[in-house]
Amino acid sequence: MCGRFAVTTDPARLAEKIKAIDEATGAGSTAEGPNYNVAPTDTIMTVVARHSEPDDQPSRRVRLMRWGLVPPWAKAGPDGGLPDTKGPLLINARADKVATSPAFRDSAQRKRCLVPMDGWYEWQTNPDAVPGQKAAKTPFFLRRRDGEPVFMAGLWSVWKPDKSAAPLLSCTIITTDAVGPMAEIHDRMPLMLAESDWDAWLNPDAPLDPELVAGPPDVHDIEQRRVSTLVNSVRNNGPELIEAAERQSEQMKLL
Repeated sequence: MCGRFAVTTDPARLAEKIKAIDEATGAGSTAEGPNYNVAPTDTIMTVVARHSEPDDQPSRRVRLMRWGLVPPWAKAGPDGGLPDTKGPLLINARADKVATSPAFRDSAQRKRCLVPMDGWYEWQTNPDAVPGQKAAKTPFFLRRRDGEPVFMAGLWSVWKPDKSAAPLLSCTIITTDAVGPMAEIHDRMPLMLAESDWDAWLNPDAPLDPELVAGPPDVHDIEQRRVSTLVNSVRNNGPELIEAAERQSEQMKLL
């Protein structure tokens, strides 16, 4: 699964790097700064492809969205301006169900996105846990060895409480079966997309290509490190969250 991640890339720098239009900078969100502990309902950066004119070529755009997809048909909450949050937060979508699930199938056809991140957190259950008792879990941070961002396949949606209201853009991250060393930590992982697949995935004029969500992701350049349990609390947010736990222990001994 993917329930927490880190992103420190500046939207403008990301847009320049991937040849996209920056629609995130200056949008009045805390997503513009580094976030080492992104949690559900946070505002995050995404990459979409959209038309400026009906007949032009779609261009990549960096946009801010709420993490946790809100389907267009979702009901408004008691205050009328926000969606009803009684149901589960749709932060993840299974790759094998995006084309058929009522919550995701429309987005899968025309509203696909990328979710850039430095890396993501996963928690491994202690193998010595006693059955029937709450098991202690060890957090890991997974990222590219070269430190470059990873781009996860996602879906997005537009929701309005009524026709006159401002739209709420929201998204979900697609997950697939974990492979290689990732499977030793958790049985699910976010679906990473290679740069060669970005245009086909983002194309708003083409339906979903099932092959893009069917194959296992390439994880040969992904490293995993055990990190501090500080990440367990969303109140903690800083570079120490992604440092190796062993290194933090050594630093504490020197204090």
